Amino acid sequence: MPSAKKIRSEHSVPRYIMPDASEPDYRAILEQLQDFQSSLIGSSYYYIRAGEGDYYLCRIVPGGGKIFFHEIVDHEKHGISEDDLEEAIQQDTGQLTIPSHYPISPHIEQKLRILYDS
Repeated sequence: MPSAKKIRSEHSVPRYIMPDASEPDYRAILEQLQDFQSSLIGSSYYYIRAGEGDYYLCRIVPGGGKIFFHEIVDHEKHGISEDDLEEAIQQDTGQLTIPSHYPISPHIEQKLRILYDS
């Protein structure tokens, strides 16, 4: 009888994270993102988080006055390259005051709006 193997991947995407005390302060991130109309696409707020040599496209979905969930988005499935993420970080003017968090660039915004704004 064949047995199932658990396959471990280094970065499984998308990752859904329910906010709790061990996670970053998503409310603070959301408050800052709400100041930028460009970060609201569809019903989600998008931003870029820089990690140890990696960049992550993230989204926060608010609902009912709370944060419903946070997701690390598979940027490649959205037509967004690593170069697009790096360029957005290079264009940053320090608008988000949370370390390692950056607003999306107009180029990334355009790609996401094509997919999610009707």
